[in-house]
Amino acid sequence: MAAKKGGLGKGLDTLFNENATDNEGAVTLNINEIEPNRNQPRKDFDEGALNELADSIARHGLIQPIVVRPNLDGTYMIIAGERRWRACRIAGVAEVPVIIKETDDKTLMELALIENLQREDLNPVEEALGYKALIEDFSLTQEEVAHRMGKSRSAVTNALRLLALNEAELEALRKGMITAGHARALLSCENEETRQKLLILAVEGASVRELERMASFGKKGGSVKKAEKTKPNFYSEVELSLKNEIGRKVNIKPTGKGKGTLTIEFYSDKELTEFAKKLAGE
Repeated sequence: MAAKKGGLGKGLDTLFNENATDNEGAVTLNINEIEPNRNQPRKDFDEGALNELADSIARHGLIQPIVVRPNLDGTYMIIAGERRWRACRIAGVAEVPVIIKETDDKTLMELALIENLQREDLNPVEEALGYKALIEDFSLTQEEVAHRMGKSRSAVTNALRLLALNEAELEALRKGMITAGHARALLSCENEETRQKLLILAVEGASVRELERMASFGKKGGSVKKAEKTKPNFYSEVELSLKNEIGRKVNIKPTGKGKGTLTIEFYSDKELTEFAKKLAGE
């Protein structure tokens, strides 16, 4: 099907702007002539969010065009907007507005990465795999990737380090069960058995700081279980702060997994009553 002409385009800066709502520069293509980018860094799409977008498109149409490039066989590959394309298919849309751009494979990968990074659509694993593809497929250095993505060199390096996680850890990170901070704490521990225990604790809700402390404790020959009940330094800081504030001895006792007990000493019923009133804001 031939593309139906629209007006002149405004360029990629406008196309990547979420507030761009006009179709200037767009043409219309049959949705079956469009295919996703095989090297799209984003692999996971939230079904619920896709269905919500599909409902919106069914009611109001697709407001922001999809950006595509022509293939040799007459079809088109998505540069930016795969989520919108998927939602259009769910909504049963037959034709969609697109902006057609000529671009090479390297630029295609960069644009796909930039779009997702700017909109925070990528999980940390997808982001790292995207950087890896730019380095391996296009012989870029980490410095060059950082420059092209508008990131610091250390941000790219830290992202790539995450790919050293084992499959279970990568899956937990991919699904949002742990954060990149948790993942880096896991990488600091070389003992696989200890890492398995730490992963479970992270998924159950241990903070990054707690995980770092337990990983460090494990390096020194201590057990994770014992480390759970070892008082972190910041607990002591809180104890001191409260003691200075209320003038009474305070003790925080960790019981594991971010939980614990707070004990405040008092020396008379009158003190207890006054302290209770302070807590109640009276």
